[in-house]
Amino acid sequence: MSLKDDIQQDMKQAMRAGDKRRLGVIRLILAAVKQREVDERIELDDTRIIAVLDKMAKQRRESFEQYDRAGREDLAAQEAFELEVLKGYLPQPLDEAEIEALIEQAIQATGAASLKDMGRVMGQLKDQLQGRADMGAVSARIKARLSA
Repeated sequence: MSLKDDIQQDMKQAMRAGDKRRLGVIRLILAAVKQREVDERIELDDTRIIAVLDKMAKQRRESFEQYDRAGREDLAAQEAFELEVLKGYLPQPLDEAEIEALIEQAIQATGAASLKDMGRVMGQLKDQLQGRADMGAVSARIKARLSA
């Protein structure tokens, strides 16, 4: 089964169980996927669905931080709940050592020596790390490695 099928099955289960909060988040996910399919006029595969989910998760993390700083615990709790549902569909995150090993492999494979080569390294890592690591943090690590 594809990831989209899994999400649709979970929507049906949430409807049967009467879990309105979870159902709302799943509907948001399916709406974002459908919007992307309509915009690009294609059927999204699992890799592209993970990219959509990763973007949604990043938005939730940023919103959570802003609501938390503003003292809006009710909105922060909703963002945290949505983030947990999204994480259920994302691949298992990589630990620091695995990320470092993949960065090292990509630098070796591309022969990167300076910051000018950063795009090639990121291009090689994007598919491997999408949804499994914060790409902003990975980019900062690569930048630090190549500028040293």
